[in-house]
Amino acid sequence: MESESISRIIGKHDRKRRELISILEEIQSKYGYLPIEALKEVSRATQCSLVDIYGIATFYKSFSLSPRGKHLVSVCMGTACHVRNAAAISEEFQRKLGIKPRQTTSDKEFTLEMVNCLGACALGPIVVVDGKYHSNVKKTMVDDILEHARNGMAEQEIRSDQRVFPVELSCPHCNHSLMDPSYLIDGHPSIRMTMSFGRKHGWIRLSSLYGSYTIASEHEIPIDTIVNCFCPHCHAELIGATSCPECGALMIPMIVHKGGMIQICSRRGCKNHMLDLDGVNF
Repeated sequence: MESESISRIIGKHDRKRRELISILEEIQSKYGYLPIEALKEVSRATQCSLVDIYGIATFYKSFSLSPRGKHLVSVCMGTACHVRNAAAISEEFQRKLGIKPRQTTSDKEFTLEMVNCLGACALGPIVVVDGKYHSNVKKTMVDDILEHARNGMAEQEIRSDQRVFPVELSCPHCNHSLMDPSYLIDGHPSIRMTMSFGRKHGWIRLSSLYGSYTIASEHEIPIDTIVNCFCPHCHAELIGATSCPECGALMIPMIVHKGGMIQICSRRGCKNHMLDLDGVNF
């Protein structure tokens, strides 16, 4: 951890206690999590107790005190799932991954967490991996779920899932198409933008399948990093006035061809997105 970088982040917010959440968001954006050394530095600079800062860091789900993996596995331990043997499912994930809940595998591939309820009690036990729900999970399904996460969305799944469909998007500033037919993701033209986070600058391409979260980027983007995206044509920043209802980060707006708008969360790992076609939200 670079103490100078932490001091610079704190200084941007005038070392004010009321800016604590913003300070922590920037630190996590830089490192992908909140190192304990950074929390101590924030405590000294803002004269806020480490206990209070730790309380904020553990209260908000978007913050993490340890590095997160490329894939987030959430096992529901709510009452409905628990009575359907969710504990055994959790143990199987722990055994296969070799980690305990709230830990990350040594190769930074998977982070495992237990959650209280995922809102799909009738379909339990529920496991969510990278925003995709797996229902009626059994121990024998754990290997397939992990393999699916490693390999991404299967071609058969893309063809058969009616919730997954291609969209053609344009820049909301210059109306120039963002589609790149020379670079395919999930078998379709990708959405091309430029991006920056921290001191990193480069290209990023997203899947044009609504419902797929596959991306490719010039630089590896740590989970929970807030990414600034720009049109590759007019170079305007693609940032809206709407905040993500899930994590609070600003949404990235793009125009849907033939009418409508799609907005995706600017925080890496957050799966929230909104689609508005002719005034109808999906």
